[in-house]
Order: sequence, then C-alpha cells, then structure tokens
Amino acid sequence: MAKAYWISMYHTIRDEKALGEYAKLAGPAIQAGGGRVLARGDAARAYEKGVMQRVVVIEFDSLDKAISTHDSPGYQAALKALGNGVDRDMRFVEGLS
Repeated sequence: MAKAYWISMYHTIRDEKALGEYAKLAGPAIQAGGGRVLARGDAARAYEKGVMQRVVVIEFDSLDKAISTHDSPGYQAALKALGNGVDRDMRFVEGLS
C-alpha cells in the first residue's frame, strides 16, 4: 500500500493566535491518526512559480488514514479553532509505492 502525503501551503496568516490554537489541537489529532510531520516552516527557496510561504508536509501510511484523520472530530475541532485565521490550500497525494 502506498503512503500518502498531506501538504498544506499557507498563503496568508492573518491571526497568529488562532494558528497557535489550531496547532495545539491539530498536532495530537494528526498523531492519533498516524500522521508524521516531515517538514514544517517557511520555504527555504522557491523556483518557477513557487512562493516563499509556510509549508507543512505530513506522511501517513495510506490515503484512507490521511482522509479519516482530516475528517476526524479532533481535527475538525482544530479547524474550528483556526477559523479564518489563515488562507491556505491543502492537497493529499499518494506516494509511488
């Protein structure tokens, strides 16, 4: 079964406090779902149409685990705490094997 990667790009952070509250809830919810944070922080460099912004990459053992973690009550509570504190996009992609 292929691993899966949850990738979030933060375009705008409007409310650092809300982001902090989100992180307090999201971290444990993601760990409970089997997620492992591989990278988190501002991009070190951007090429082509890349943007120097915050990026988070989380690895899961499967796409199903990533999706069920996102849809879990714990992660949904984190999203509620985040509210409109950021503009970001999130993508899930399966690994090659």
